Amino acid sequence: MPTRIVNAPDAPAAAGGYAQALEVTGAERLLFVSGQIPVAPDGSMAADFPGQARQAWANLEAQLRAAGMGLDNLVKLTVFLSDRRWAMDNRAIRQEVLGDRRVAMTVVIAGIFDEAWLLEIEAVAAA
Repeated sequence: MPTRIVNAPDAPAAAGGYAQALEVTGAERLLFVSGQIPVAPDGSMAADFPGQARQAWANLEAQLRAAGMGLDNLVKLTVFLSDRRWAMDNRAIRQEVLGDRRVAMTVVIAGIFDEAWLLEIEAVAAA
């Protein structure tokens, strides 16, 4: 699936490993992934942010696999953080997971459905 990163020269540059915009051409399928929570399939949940973030990413990857896709198919992410203090940890773990991949992304500080959850990740993928 061809993609092209778009960063307008007359707008602020993207900082922190994402694209201001991502153009997708030739996609035949779109996958809209609901917010993935930091709960493991067995119902357990890490108490710390890094553990919760890695679990939410693992859950997102599981949904992508179930649709025959992977991280390379991601085009848009929205990460909901329960507190601004997790912003830099979130960025570091996202970059660890995504590597050189650049997607359009938004991070929102918000009250999350379950107070124990420190983040939730929703995504759009294309193939």
